[in-house]
Amino acid sequence: MYGLPPLSAVRVFEAAARLENFTAAAQELGMTQAAVSYQVKLLEQRLGLSLFQRVGRKVALTDKGREIATIVTRAFDQMRQGFAALAQDDATVLTISCTNSFAHLWLATRIGAFQMRHPGLAVRIQAEDAVVDLARAGVDVAVRGGKGDWPGLEAKLLTHNRLAPLCSPAWLARHGPIADADALHAMPRLSPDDMWWHEWFAAMGVEADPADGPPGIALDSQVMEGRAAMAGQGVATVNLFLWKAEVEAGLLVQAVPSYVRELASYWVVYPPHARNTPKVKAFRDWISAQFAAEIAADPQGAYLPKNG
Repeated sequence: MYGLPPLSAVRVFEAAARLENFTAAAQELGMTQAAVSYQVKLLEQRLGLSLFQRVGRKVALTDKGREIATIVTRAFDQMRQGFAALAQDDATVLTISCTNSFAHLWLATRIGAFQMRHPGLAVRIQAEDAVVDLARAGVDVAVRGGKGDWPGLEAKLLTHNRLAPLCSPAWLARHGPIADADALHAMPRLSPDDMWWHEWFAAMGVEADPADGPPGIALDSQVMEGRAAMAGQGVATVNLFLWKAEVEAGLLVQAVPSYVRELASYWVVYPPHARNTPKVKAFRDWISAQFAAEIAADPQGAYLPKNG
């Protein structure tokens, strides 16, 4: 805005006018008394009038100083109230980013327990498969699959993952038993170009490109692939622990028994400045404890490999 004095000088004037004491203003602002005097003098020179007058060893506002101080103090009070309200709103809302698959298959069925522990905290789950910029998207914390190396973010390991080719018992009865990974390569698979097929076949010692097998249905999420496999549409390679309930219920089985650890792992990530904010710390501690409990309940690594 044209004609607005330097805001640094206005800030110093507001404190000095409110306290009517340069020393107290200096202490509040973390400045020296000389720096306060300088900023006030700078403002007076800019305005062409005196804002303070000496009264003995103290300072007092002039009539013009008191007139502008009322306006400036009101403006600063409104800013203080606005920032306080913003901080309060931010402190009571936790926004979590994760993939659609993680949200649907794991987080949605457990987040209620976290909410009950923190009834004053509103939780928003932002589920999308693209990696979002946390600051631009207004996200507090995220659960991501990867190697833990996202620039500008801190990451804490939650778990390593197991990949497994799953299908329905009926599909396996029609096409099996399947002797080995080479035999599976020649059979219909869901999303055959998926990178997890490349990882799984490479770990199983199959050199052929997974995409060179029979054409398959291409689906864009693990949720869709797992559901299609349950419906007998083919074999899907998925994170085994996300489908633990379906495996234990007999709705899905391994087409070829294997133990393949995914190259990426699950991490909880957040900006460094948010490390110790109550809501981020609460979620980080809660989800870390949840995964630790699931790993402890799976000592043989049937669903989750040991960390390390």
